[in-house]
Amino acid sequence: MKITGAVLEEIGLPRPYAESKPLKIVELELDEPGPDEVLIRIRAAGLCHSDLSVVDGNRVRPTPMLLGHEASGIVERLGENVTDLEIGQQVTTVFLPRCGDCDNCLTDGKLPCTPGSIANNAGYLVGDNYRLHRDGQDIFHHVGVSGFATHAVLNRTSVVAVGDDVPPEIAAVLGCAVLTGGGAVINAGKPRDGDAVMIVGLGGVGMAALITAISLGKGKVIGVDANPEKLIRATELGASEVYTPEELAKNGVKAPVVIEAAGHPRAFETAVAATGVGGTTVTVGLPSPDARSSIAPLGLTGEARTIIGSYLGSSVPSRDIPFYAQLWREGKLPVEELISERINFSEINDSLDKLADGLAVRQVIIFDH
Repeated sequence: MKITGAVLEEIGLPRPYAESKPLKIVELELDEPGPDEVLIRIRAAGLCHSDLSVVDGNRVRPTPMLLGHEASGIVERLGENVTDLEIGQQVTTVFLPRCGDCDNCLTDGKLPCTPGSIANNAGYLVGDNYRLHRDGQDIFHHVGVSGFATHAVLNRTSVVAVGDDVPPEIAAVLGCAVLTGGGAVINAGKPRDGDAVMIVGLGGVGMAALITAISLGKGKVIGVDANPEKLIRATELGASEVYTPEELAKNGVKAPVVIEAAGHPRAFETAVAATGVGGTTVTVGLPSPDARSSIAPLGLTGEARTIIGSYLGSSVPSRDIPFYAQLWREGKLPVEELISERINFSEINDSLDKLADGLAVRQVIIFDH
């Protein structure tokens, strides 16, 4: 079938992206779903730093690639062996497929699925399948989703059903920002009653971590960011205290659970320094591969502190996405507050500039079919 999608032809084009237009909106051929696959009509897709990191070259992927990994849509066709979904059902996409059988999948979300990771790095779907083509050439899939398009074929393990009562933009954001940020708090940080939770870096994932920590009601929630506007927003969302990194260091504020969600070496150092005695630093941001940080090992030993890396929020999507959706239904998790702007598909390159400049939390493309 013919679809329209945003394809990255070349990595590392100069800014402003509104002029260089790294993402080309083009017509493509999409195969029918094969065994263990589903075809969905995309309704909403969020722009995330993980997409930007491919565009700017911090996360090198093969090209040409159809980007986008945080999306929601409606099931239109089911491949052979897919018996637990129905035509017309709404699903949220997940950017790390989980086979459920490999040793990593048996760690309850701690480690990423081995075959899923191999497929993601290679740019094809689980099963070595390419379903996107243009003029006889295969187009690479972005982390098993390729959600910047009108339609997508995905492996069954890359989608999780969500209720029709969840608006499509909310359903999309559940699949990356909330799953990653919320999971960093719940699955990796594991705050106890009375524990303060600090979030360093208040982008989409960081704000999701913030509202998740607030929803738990364990203790005070502290927001840290260099952008004063984001600190104001964090306060509006219910943060107990907010600081710039300089203010944080000056006041000596620390917490037993600190989430680093900026993906920057200085932010990681800030998070480690702000972790209290016996506390846990969770790093969930994705910095450049050549980024390096400097910390004092003695502080880890002498104060019995722990540093944890958390990918996709150490989540099991089939378990966690319905949990967050229910929190949203109950009014405890205001996911809609993460959405800073709803945009048209044609605005995607302009929106990359806003993302790169730190002017947006979550911009969501609304597809008008």
